[in-house]
Amino acid sequence: MDIKEYFARISYQGSYNKPDLATLTDIFQHHIRAVPFENLSIHCGERIELDLEVTYNKIVRKKRGGWCMENNHLLSWALKTLGYNVTLLGSRVYVPEYDAYAEEIDHLLLKVVLDDKSYIVDGGFGMAYQMWQPMELVSGTDQPQIPGVFRFLEDSGTWYFEKVKRKQWVPNQSDSTSHNVEKEVCRRIYLFTLQPRNIEEFRASNIHLQTAPDSLFVTKSICSLQTANGVWALVGWKLTEIKYNYKDNMDLVEIRILTDEEMEKTLKEKFNITLDKKFVPINTSRLSLF
Repeated sequence: MDIKEYFARISYQGSYNKPDLATLTDIFQHHIRAVPFENLSIHCGERIELDLEVTYNKIVRKKRGGWCMENNHLLSWALKTLGYNVTLLGSRVYVPEYDAYAEEIDHLLLKVVLDDKSYIVDGGFGMAYQMWQPMELVSGTDQPQIPGVFRFLEDSGTWYFEKVKRKQWVPNQSDSTSHNVEKEVCRRIYLFTLQPRNIEEFRASNIHLQTAPDSLFVTKSICSLQTANGVWALVGWKLTEIKYNYKDNMDLVEIRILTDEEMEKTLKEKFNITLDKKFVPINTSRLSLF
């Protein structure tokens, strides 16, 4: 595993001699715009493994993406290699349909300490709830970013992560492309504690999420990538492009339903992904990802 090869994968050409916040932010933004959040392996008959070298080969050499336990594990390796103080944390993701958080940790994120300040770095959430900058770990303070206003709230050692949403404009909405424009102003994303974790603690969740019949990742094929001004997302056959703050504090949401024949070309052109095995799209869950 070679840090320069990783930098080539994410098209990072900046300096990296000094582990400071500016460098961290720059590397992080290159990562989320180059490495998709995706679970396509599950729908290609492949297993998602947590061995770091396997993840490195998949994301860096095969130019694939991954989900949180792959993306953030690789990112933690890169940042540690550069001298950053990085700790793995575990979180429980909020499920709106049940108005509840997962019972067990099902998401990996990173804490980075710089100049006696703690930052949360999460390059593996994807979709429209992906942070674009490291966030200082402070409670109750709005931290505006291009995707929206994020914030943490702390209560008795448990931290809650949420996003204040903008209105959405969906100009080409039809019954076949109906987009859940939720009335909620604020979306809870996940909760976490500052208990340090190691990758072994995520193995059970990693297996469950790719095998349980009711797992979101089994019932939906997902691929999303952050862009300069928004996000591309392919869920099942539905391709969505969101442009943030398109006008009047409103996000533009454009939707198209793809044919099976368009899948391979779209994955290559929009997400720079070429799959080794046949991909079978699926979207049987009503869970909204936006």
